[in-house]
Amino acid sequence: MTQKPSIPTILHSLGLLAALCLGLNLGISTSGHAQEPAVPANKPSFEQWLVAVVEEAKTRGLDPAAVDGALKGVEPIARVVELDRRQPEFTQAFWSYLDGRVSQNRLKKGRELLVKHKTLLARIEKTHGVQGRFLVAFWGLETNFGQFLGGFPVIDALATLAYDDRRSDFFRAELFDALGVLAEGHIERKSMVGSWAGAMGQPQFMPSTFARYAIDEDGNGQKDIWGSLPDVFGSSANYLSQLGWDNRYTWGREVLLPKGFDLDLAELRTKKTLSDWQNIGVRRIDGTSLPNADITGSVILPAGHRGPAFLVYSNFDAILNWNRSLLYAISVGHLADRLTGLGPLQSPRRQENPLSREQVTELQQHLNTLGHDAGEPDGQAGPRTRAAVKAFQRVAGLPADGYPDGSVYEALSNAIKPQTPDP
Repeated sequence: MTQKPSIPTILHSLGLLAALCLGLNLGISTSGHAQEPAVPANKPSFEQWLVAVVEEAKTRGLDPAAVDGALKGVEPIARVVELDRRQPEFTQAFWSYLDGRVSQNRLKKGRELLVKHKTLLARIEKTHGVQGRFLVAFWGLETNFGQFLGGFPVIDALATLAYDDRRSDFFRAELFDALGVLAEGHIERKSMVGSWAGAMGQPQFMPSTFARYAIDEDGNGQKDIWGSLPDVFGSSANYLSQLGWDNRYTWGREVLLPKGFDLDLAELRTKKTLSDWQNIGVRRIDGTSLPNADITGSVILPAGHRGPAFLVYSNFDAILNWNRSLLYAISVGHLADRLTGLGPLQSPRRQENPLSREQVTELQQHLNTLGHDAGEPDGQAGPRTRAAVKAFQRVAGLPADGYPDGSVYEALSNAIKPQTPDP
């Protein structure tokens, strides 16, 4: 039996959450425990805050008994805040990310499941217009085919993050959607487990995604994305379909770029027909012509100009709406290809030395100092930082691929150094 946390433990959690709400830098001892700060006087206690949540839930039309039952005994989880604040020391490089997600074990299991569920997947594709190989690929990446659903009670995790000021509005809305899932009877509270951020079930839907796109594919009156594979696949396919998925086409492909390719063309915003890319000199990875299809695509370089190049289509944009990471979207597409027998990527591998978070933060600071707006230095190389890197690369005479690697870091460090006057 799991022991209930003591009052001091609960107070410790509340103090930790309140300090994080104020953006304080919490020191971590060598034992791994956060140093406990004082609770600010103007911050309501978690219990007081929860009373307001209960009242608001009822004004939203949620069943009072369901709300009271769902929120009874809810307590903040300090571990959830810790995970929300944690950033990996190093950014993950392209090949290591791909290898970790498109592993031999996952390929073997995915191929077996694609055959095992072929009848169900064919029916889902006929109804919703999403190929089964992609549904299995999402399933594999999100929860390793339903094996790892997360171990956090969704209501408690969302309440924790909604109480925390960092993204309180977002998680407060997700909390109400989660309460709606319970009020509608789709699952019991004790079985409603997910990730530390509240992502639920085998496809790891946030509650708002569940509310908009989950469906009762098996017709039993419940939208069960935890235990019903028809509901899992049907809901996932409905989501992708609503995002604009077109099952006449694939996600994209690895390509060869011509010598002297204009790197300014390598971005998602630049969309050209396949015939236009063909005329520019873009070819399939084996050197043959691109498909003769009436579709537009974009060239992307997720690992910079020295890494593999991809020509991606509208379905890739749909994958990005599921998860905004380029590496994640490529992994979904590549896994789906490999499940049906296509081979590994053909671009040569090179040694990857990813920048640390500290180095990315320093890089962003240098970019800002030189007048290239990288935004608030946060150690994460998002679109704004990549645009600033590209601007610096043009000025510095470097290949302008927007990729923040060691050469860019070194060039920026040299550019920011104070110049020694001539003797």
